Amino acid sequence: MKVEDVMTEDVQFCTPETNLATAAMQMWDHDCGTLPVVSEDGTAIGMITDRDICIAAATRHRDIAEIRVGELASGALHSCTPNMRLDEALKIFQQARVRRLPVLNEDGKLEGILSLNDIVLLSREEFEKKIPGVSYADVVNTFRAIGAPHSKAAAAGA
Repeated sequence: MKVEDVMTEDVQFCTPETNLATAAMQMWDHDCGTLPVVSEDGTAIGMITDRDICIAAATRHRDIAEIRVGELASGALHSCTPNMRLDEALKIFQQARVRRLPVLNEDGKLEGILSLNDIVLLSREEFEKKIPGVSYADVVNTFRAIGAPHSKAAAAGA
């Protein structure tokens, strides 16, 4: 099965110029915890999460309506393509330690979003139908990789 068979196509997104208050309201209104960040030409350039907004609100000591998404969205953008197999996408989730991946075409344009939730729901359906697909073990191993402590100190509870 491919990413395009499972991904959400109607994706909310924002731009680097969007302020955090607006991004937070988009997440609230559309019941999502992340937004892809796209440039003026529609190319995906990052992701912003509800956690990013909370941390910025607590540490920047500024009104979140004055903080732009572009101030926070940085680093490598981990993504997948519509024609990628789900088992390949699971490897990206594990390596990147993320729960959602933007789905990009060959030009880097946003076509959808794939969440681990989508795959969890699919794995149950596939199991019940006894159709080869993503196994529960694949999904559990992905969650294990994402949830692993980032350092030895964190693992020890320090």
